[in-house]
Amino acid sequence: MASYFDEHDCEPTNPDEQYRQNALLELARSLMQGVDIDLGPDDFSEWDQRLPPPAAKEIVQNLPRAVITPAQADKGLKCPVCLLEFEEEETVRKMPCEHLFHSGCILPWLGKTNSCPLCRHEMPTENKEYEEFKKDKERRKQQDHRLENLHGAMYT
Repeated sequence: MASYFDEHDCEPTNPDEQYRQNALLELARSLMQGVDIDLGPDDFSEWDQRLPPPAAKEIVQNLPRAVITPAQADKGLKCPVCLLEFEEEETVRKMPCEHLFHSGCILPWLGKTNSCPLCRHEMPTENKEYEEFKKDKERRKQQDHRLENLHGAMYT
């Protein structure tokens, strides 16, 4: 069976070329041949590829409750998960990011992942590996920010 590139009369590239005019074709060839590609200094963890663990049970159980005011009900405030309007005097759960949800909507969600479904604000988990990953991610973010500020200060 001929390769895709042979079937479509793709010109072979010269690996010694200083400038590759057909970079996408070369990338496709590499992927088809199973060649590892260096993506640079970024360190991708398995947590970058999957959902975070559930929120800590104690945190979820202690989410504050709020009562919907007449003003909120009149504005047509809705639960972001089920999209049903909150009713006046209804008791709802309030996330640390201030978003409001029905208990029946947010509690199952937080049993699967630790973030607000609306803004992705993350709550603590009971998974030590994930918590360490979050700390490392924040450290890298701060380091990038400091380097950016340093670079900016050099050219102002």
